[in-house]
Amino acid sequence: MTQAPDSDTMFDALVTDLPVVDATRLSRRELFAMLAAGGFAALLPGSAGAQGVPNAKRGGILRISGQTNPSSMDPYTGGAGTDHTFLWPVFDTLVEWDYATLKPVPGLADWAWPDTKTLVLTIKPGILFHDGTPLDAEAVKFNLDRGRTDARSNIKADLSSIASVDVTGPLQVKVNLSRPDTALPAILSDRAGMMSSPKAVTALGKEHDRTPVGAGPWKFVSWADNQKISVRKFDKYWRKDRGFVDGIDFAIIPELATGLRSVSAGQNDMMYAMPPRLKPVVDRNKDLTLIQGPTVYCTQMYFNLARKPLDNLKVRQAILFAVDRDAFVKQAFSGIGEPATMQLPSSHWAWDKSVSTLYPHDPNKARALLAEAGFKDGVDVVVGGYSDQDAVRRGEILMEQLRQVGIRLKFINGSIPEISAQFFGAEKKFDALLAAWTGRPDPAMSYGLMYGKEAYFNAGRVEISPELQKLLPEARASENQEVRKQVLGRIQRLVMENAAVLPLAFQSELTVVTKKVQGYKPNLLGKPKYEFLSLG
Repeated sequence: MTQAPDSDTMFDALVTDLPVVDATRLSRRELFAMLAAGGFAALLPGSAGAQGVPNAKRGGILRISGQTNPSSMDPYTGGAGTDHTFLWPVFDTLVEWDYATLKPVPGLADWAWPDTKTLVLTIKPGILFHDGTPLDAEAVKFNLDRGRTDARSNIKADLSSIASVDVTGPLQVKVNLSRPDTALPAILSDRAGMMSSPKAVTALGKEHDRTPVGAGPWKFVSWADNQKISVRKFDKYWRKDRGFVDGIDFAIIPELATGLRSVSAGQNDMMYAMPPRLKPVVDRNKDLTLIQGPTVYCTQMYFNLARKPLDNLKVRQAILFAVDRDAFVKQAFSGIGEPATMQLPSSHWAWDKSVSTLYPHDPNKARALLAEAGFKDGVDVVVGGYSDQDAVRRGEILMEQLRQVGIRLKFINGSIPEISAQFFGAEKKFDALLAAWTGRPDPAMSYGLMYGKEAYFNAGRVEISPELQKLLPEARASENQEVRKQVLGRIQRLVMENAAVLPLAFQSELTVVTKKVQGYKPNLLGKPKYEFLSLG
């Protein structure tokens, strides 16, 4: 589903241990430009020319403070963006991405395009699922068909371009498309490319949500709700250049200050998603290292366009004009963030400057729009929110900003899986949700998942505009980046002109590790991976 949430002057460093580049002197735009050009590629595991960590020490149990319970440990039935950090240890993907640029690279499979509507996947030999069954062409077809058609699948929109999947050899499948889809390799680096054992899925049914069987470096061991998730090394893992620790224990600690204290006290080795307000605590502790990097992680308010009063365009536009994003970043993220005017950061290749000026902070305009919509006395909006301290604080800031123009927010808070499911699932319990879009490797994926008429993250399941529905597949039709940028620019403009979302801020990845943790690097998605990490 989504979860949670960088300024040029306060962007301290890409990582704390970069030996040559002084990232504190780079603007966010310059840093992203260097990343896109591969300027730090040699320093990032997973990048071209840097696969593996030759001298990494093996062994030990990595202990991590995790912020929330996963929504599911089955990649196809879960929805929360925070699930990924639990899923990647268990599930390898058909395609992977470069840490620095999110460019697709081969994973479980290589791929080729015989023509614009055919994708051929050639699976690496000798790969086993954790139950000992082979990851072969039949298994890949099973997973892709399940993702496309299963009633419980939350990734149908990801795979909507696939017409059929044929097994064309023991280790080869042909993916037949109903339309050209150049985003498909990137899509297969996300949930859709996480391969589960067909034997386990068939035998376990819904229980696979809690006892997953994948083909990643570590196999699932246990899950105590809201307490602990454990995975242990899979001895028959197909790659030897990663997966160095013997296991990972995730302690679920929703209160992030408590999570940081657990790392400071040596109870855990690592904490991710640290809020900026806690950075001074880390700066004062010589035994801790703060690792920081840019991300596409956007804090935002989702709207259910099928519920009153947010079915009224002028009400939604009033909300966008009422918000002071600069003040929000300063108050909610201690200034460590980029105000978001759309769902791509300013350094992204598909960012459109003309769209960024559509909604300046203008309280008078907001009041006028409310009056035109028939709400001269103000309007009430029920918002789902999360119960952790930082999420509550973000809600309070928005509540005060919108109150000044007559928009009264009422928050109903709870856990991330609970509230997200109540907003996006069958209940449709709230008018809006304050959460985040955690990003996807390709922007066309994000827009399709959020604004396709039947997309899971389109809570109201409404057609925002006929032109937008036509453009969504068009954004995935060309391999030419300039052509795609123009189409994505039109999509972004339609989304924002229709005020389909309230973007607020892009956050930095802030991960804290103890001195014993070696080899951890951030990635542009801002979701931790542990494949190259070792314990010194």
